[in-house]
Amino acid sequence: MSKDDLIHLEGLVTRMLGGGTMEIECDKGIKVTGVLSGRMKKNKIKVVVGDRVQVSVSPYDTAHGLITYRLK
Repeated sequence: MSKDDLIHLEGLVTRMLGGGTMEIECDKGIKVTGVLSGRMKKNKIKVVVGDRVQVSVSPYDTAHGLITYRLK
């Protein structure tokens, strides 16, 4: 699956779970558990509770996603 096939959602980080996993409440009312993408880890971008983020979600499993961008 390529990057073009992923669904991009925006939401708010509501909880920090263990192991770098975060719970995100999306704008459409969907709750997604997400982890930081490799590029965000590499550039040491920190995400805390209350940050708005962009999440890439697979169309096959919408419960898990990859945090790809931290919005301002």
